[in-house]
Amino acid sequence: MKIKDVRKSKIKLVEYLGEVEPAWTPGWYSQTSTIGGQDFTEIELENGDIGIGPGCDEIIIKDSKEYLIGKSPLDVIDHFKFLMYRTRNIPYNGLAGIDIALWDLRGKVEGKSISEILGRKKDNLIPYASFVILSDPDERAQMSKTMLDEGWKAIKVRLHHNDEKLDVLTIKKIQDAVGGKLDILVDANQAQSPYPWQAGVIWDLDRAKRMNQKMHEFGCYWLEEPRPRYNFDELSELVSMNMTKISGGENNTVVSDFYEMVNKNSYDILQPESMVMGGITPLIEIGEISKKYNKEIVPHHGGGDLGVVAHMHLLATWNNAPYCEMLNDPPLSSYKNKFFIFNEDLNVKDGIINVPNTPGLGVTIKEDLIIRE
Repeated sequence: MKIKDVRKSKIKLVEYLGEVEPAWTPGWYSQTSTIGGQDFTEIELENGDIGIGPGCDEIIIKDSKEYLIGKSPLDVIDHFKFLMYRTRNIPYNGLAGIDIALWDLRGKVEGKSISEILGRKKDNLIPYASFVILSDPDERAQMSKTMLDEGWKAIKVRLHHNDEKLDVLTIKKIQDAVGGKLDILVDANQAQSPYPWQAGVIWDLDRAKRMNQKMHEFGCYWLEEPRPRYNFDELSELVSMNMTKISGGENNTVVSDFYEMVNKNSYDILQPESMVMGGITPLIEIGEISKKYNKEIVPHHGGGDLGVVAHMHLLATWNNAPYCEMLNDPPLSSYKNKFFIFNEDLNVKDGIINVPNTPGLGVTIKEDLIIRE
């Protein structure tokens, strides 16, 4: 059974919802919130079976098509290795579209879910509502209470005020509002750039140390990316404080970075992103690294739709993965906006989400939303 086509397809724009300014790019970049309207990747076999993945750049589609047509869909890891050499990988528009679609196809050919192929250990996950915007402490406390009332078990809060006292006040008000009934994760987002500059507030090491201690006093589960992503030694210094767990890795693009992280003990929790690294395949190796070095692993959000589902399958194979990230800051950044495209029910219920268990990714896109050229 051979591959006969690789193509980019589109999902119909259902609704434009508005613009959102993420906390990590204040005054510099806004995200357009929609239902539908995105590209996705399709890889088709001679028998008509189709694997789906996130959208990717036209050059990657062209290079992948030249290489993959006529080849078996089962040799996914070999295909990934070749294509990482043959073409370019672009964060959030790169090889992840090809790699995830190939894993989806392999699952369909073998009649197994991706997680079953990789060694499924659990059937459901604890998602955390990953907030997007920077708001005042009272509003964030109210939003956190709403998440608790909806059954969520964990949230992630952005710490991006110029005045760190407002960051501290935000977490205090959230704790007062939820009474210790939610796990609280906090994100400094200081690794957006590999350089000493990025949009918005910039923490120095002293602020990172103060916040590490303060978040520990509040009982927060982790402090994410409190320093730039290649400051391995400073991050290790924060880990050695033995206070809040230090997490990160979403912007690191190669597996070798994660070997450096564990060799220098720069993080307690590894957070690779399939949409940055090129798909499921490199995260399998990072999962093995996490187990070998006794680290927890929680991939970054996965782009909101097919990438999230890919992460769910990986998480189902790791006993050292306590959470699943889902961007959820309603109404404009509700996770349901991204999941609308699926035929399957992926709603969070009573604070858990079930991992799909039908062949491949276990999700399908509504046929009336698909636009093929």
